[in-house]
Amino acid sequence: MAKAVSVTSRLCLRAASVNVARMIDPLLILIAAVFLVAGFVKGVVGLGLPTVSMGLLAVNMAPSRAIAIVIVPAIVTNIWQTFVGPYLRDILRRLWPLMIGTVIGCWLNAGALTGPYARYGTVVLGVLLVIYAIIGLSKFKFHVAPGNEKWVGGVVGIITGVISASTGVQVIPSMPFMQAIGMEKDELVQALGVFFTTATLALAFNLTAGGLLTPANAVPGTVAMAMAFAGMYVGQSVRQRMPADAFRRWFLVAMILLGLYLAGSALVKEIG
Repeated sequence: MAKAVSVTSRLCLRAASVNVARMIDPLLILIAAVFLVAGFVKGVVGLGLPTVSMGLLAVNMAPSRAIAIVIVPAIVTNIWQTFVGPYLRDILRRLWPLMIGTVIGCWLNAGALTGPYARYGTVVLGVLLVIYAIIGLSKFKFHVAPGNEKWVGGVVGIITGVISASTGVQVIPSMPFMQAIGMEKDELVQALGVFFTTATLALAFNLTAGGLLTPANAVPGTVAMAMAFAGMYVGQSVRQRMPADAFRRWFLVAMILLGLYLAGSALVKEIG
């Protein structure tokens, strides 16, 4: 009798473990790993969560689906970053044309994720990752005179919005512009939070209107947000112990390789 109970217990435990394994969605494991890495990068260098997560997720899914998962963690982490620092009023005074232009650009290109050219989104994303990394690695610096900040910011914003609506990436050409007007270190980190909050909210409206932001993304978004904060916590701890510049350099090299892979593989599929 005892042996029969023991055998039955083992069979039940084995069946339960099989059921648990089936319940663990491989997609959720992928999302958790991606956002842990992306959060770690953001914790070390102060940015890169949407860029890294979009790049890694696009290896396994369409950019439109990846954006729907990235959007909520991006908004929450950027809101947090917006209010960490004393520069908010000055940032709004200097960057309002950039932010308004970005909203307009997102609106102008609202159908990019669901339109006939949506399949080229991975190619564009890969090219943008390469451009972003090359600009980051180069020592060449742009400069925008104070008298030109407003109109240049508006133009840069529209271009950034159009690109963001297609790929979910908002660092080109907005980040080089913010560096070109003299924002550095703590002010730049807070400015990125303010700008990315605006840009991701504008993108969220596009996703909702296009039917891409649905309740089905709630669980993946929650997993992504939790792992992003965990990665950021670890990254901030590591930043105190290692040279951030060295990490940033290798991170940008990895972005070049990832961008080349994304663009190349997408082009091969289109040609094939």
